[in-house]
Amino acid sequence: MILAAVLIPLPVPEAFDYEVPKELTLAPGDHVAVPLGPRLVRGIVSEVRETTGSNRRLKAVDHRLDDPPLPPRTLAFVEWAARWTLSPPGEMAAMAIKGLRSPPPRPERRVRRVGDRVPARATPARDAVLEALGDKAMTAADLARAAGVSSGVVKGLTDEGVLEIIEIAADAGFDAPDPDHAPATLNADQAAAADVLSEAVATRAFAPFLLDGVTGSGKTEAYLEAMARLLKVEPDAQILILLPEIALTQAVIARIADRFGALPAEWHSGVPGPRRRQVWEAVAAGRCNIVVGARSALFLPFVNLRLIVVDEEHDGSFKQEEGLIYHARDLAVARARIERAAVVLASATPSLETLTNARQGRYGWLRLSARHGAAVMPSIALIDLRQAPPDPQTWLSQPLREAMIETLGRGEQVLLFLNRRGYAPVVLCRACGHRLTAPDTDSWLVEHRYTGRLVCHLTGFSMAKPKTCPACGAVDTLVPVGPGVERVEEEVRGLFPDARTAVFSSDTVPDGKSARALIETMAEGGIDILVATQAAAKGHNFPRLTLVGVVDADLGLRGGDLRAAERTFQLLTQATGRAGRADRPGRALLQTWTPEHPVLQALAAGDREAFMQTEIAEREAASLPPHGRLAALILSGEKAEAVEKAAADLAAAIPNAERLEVYGPADAPLALVRGRRRKRLLVRADRDVDLQAFLRAWLARVKIPSSVRLSVDVDPYSFL
Repeated sequence: MILAAVLIPLPVPEAFDYEVPKELTLAPGDHVAVPLGPRLVRGIVSEVRETTGSNRRLKAVDHRLDDPPLPPRTLAFVEWAARWTLSPPGEMAAMAIKGLRSPPPRPERRVRRVGDRVPARATPARDAVLEALGDKAMTAADLARAAGVSSGVVKGLTDEGVLEIIEIAADAGFDAPDPDHAPATLNADQAAAADVLSEAVATRAFAPFLLDGVTGSGKTEAYLEAMARLLKVEPDAQILILLPEIALTQAVIARIADRFGALPAEWHSGVPGPRRRQVWEAVAAGRCNIVVGARSALFLPFVNLRLIVVDEEHDGSFKQEEGLIYHARDLAVARARIERAAVVLASATPSLETLTNARQGRYGWLRLSARHGAAVMPSIALIDLRQAPPDPQTWLSQPLREAMIETLGRGEQVLLFLNRRGYAPVVLCRACGHRLTAPDTDSWLVEHRYTGRLVCHLTGFSMAKPKTCPACGAVDTLVPVGPGVERVEEEVRGLFPDARTAVFSSDTVPDGKSARALIETMAEGGIDILVATQAAAKGHNFPRLTLVGVVDADLGLRGGDLRAAERTFQLLTQATGRAGRADRPGRALLQTWTPEHPVLQALAAGDREAFMQTEIAEREAASLPPHGRLAALILSGEKAEAVEKAAADLAAAIPNAERLEVYGPADAPLALVRGRRRKRLLVRADRDVDLQAFLRAWLARVKIPSSVRLSVDVDPYSFL
């Protein structure tokens, strides 16, 4: 008897066994249709084995689906990722076949000549159509344009039978990159980094690297050169470049196209479904060399993956925190190990985890210590708001305003950075003090003046701003408190009415097309003052930008987040690094109420090493990442009593373990989200403790009721 273990996209802890009919031959990675209850569902074969019999009656595989199988190493990666994150393996496998959920692109309708047929009545317009068409096949619209006639002329020839309509499968359009197309001139540091990466890739062994370069040092050129050398030796090699933001993909895609004379494939939520299917099938067939994408691109079915680049590896956007919970940076390293490939983690502000791995020799450490060409790092100064506070109900201090006047007077650009979307982060009633929150959620509503609505950035709920307070009924007492980028822009337009001002946030540029248009306008000098969130703080190159003003440098330092200091240092380094990236010197001014804070002192001194040493020492003393490990268990449900009981049952079932502590259960900081009450337990373990084994043993002791949802977050990044 032949059995197939099949991964089904459901939240179940293991594969389901099915009998394989004698007439069917299956292998791991095959797509199959299997019965589940009254219906057939798609599954992925994870194992095929022979057995003498079974103590239970098994259903049989119905048939194999005619889709490219998952390559063996892709399947191995999916199964490893499920074990590491404690996720259902079938749901993890579903990530790897996402591209097949969309229908293929519609065939393109074209017209062509039918033999030697001629029209019954010749006219100059008809003759022009036949001459323009020749023996080719074209769309009717293209043919009409080429012939300089109306579409009716083409339709008339088609109706007469002189032309016929044919359907042609849509072209995937993945041209082979040319490694010799436009090589860049590298400086010594870049060339040395490219040499090391090229040698590592050539060994066909797992090789992790930190590419550590200051902002503007040319990290992209270094890894593009390594890619070119790889493709020169192995034209069928596949390369994956992961980016944290859709807004960054367009700039990187343009640089790859310039370097290799061919566009890479693009993979993220903004790509239409039929195009994603084309990318999936081309990757599985080995017809696509370079993919640029978001974190989910890690699950594509590469057949010859030789190099992975995680650009801006420190960025928190690489952490997927809903549905399947995983960190793309960590999984990229794991996939490179399984594929026996090189992986490059590139950043000007590496995460403490990556930096520690480099310092301890687990990763190669490639450093680019200076900006490329004539550009130099910007000078950074702190504005003490205790000494120079802004005027009431304004947010820009006099020193920052004066610097903006000087910069604009020289015909240069200004970036005002505030990592807070909308107009105001809080709306409260000045009569009773009530703060407006989203229904069934503890999250505050943010006012957006552009749309005239109050928005919850956690759940997406929005509503028109009411005239009366929902708590006390007072009329016209709801007021905005604190600034968002829209409110700063309002102030800027009042101060500099003649300046061309724009806002760059996920609200104003919600997709790749609009982001690309705004970035191009800024790069070409069409914007004088850009007010931006973190959407503009990384990866962009604006040659005329010489002043960065940070409106609220203290913002990220508030609260008890483990990574608050690290994240703030990284974000402000990236934001200030946008200044002076060409031949004009740049500077950055940081408004702060706490200029003595170690993060801000390190930024002003340009001393990353001192900050990192202090931060690492504090983490080591507390055995926190990267010197220890964390996991969070989040329980949620509509009934508070059920959540309380499930949390108590979990706490009572904690296994005995050494060098490990469990904290909680306690209310999550956001204890109510979408009508669901939330409790958290936090596990801290020494670095060499098998945390996943402990969690499996623990969860096996408790049955969580169906009314309560349990999420496990290994290595959490958010503590809300």
